[in-house]
Amino acid sequence: MPMPAAEIEQMIKTSLPDAEVSIEDLAGDGDHYRAHIKSAAFNGKTRVQQHQMVYSALQGKMGSDLHALALQTSATE
Repeated sequence: MPMPAAEIEQMIKTSLPDAEVSIEDLAGDGDHYRAHIKSAAFNGKTRVQQHQMVYSALQGKMGSDLHALALQTSATE
């Protein structure tokens, strides 16, 4: 069952309240997304740590309800 983009965005914003989040459905199938996320919580974190924070926000749905998510993360200045 596909996961709506709005649900992905809400889960990320719940975990990272200051985040600027944009979600793009890459294939139009609700299973393949690209997310751009900018948050102060990423300050001082490596790219791997930033991505781990996003995966944690998705509460285990990555790989099950959510098939593919390309991440682009950045810290605020």
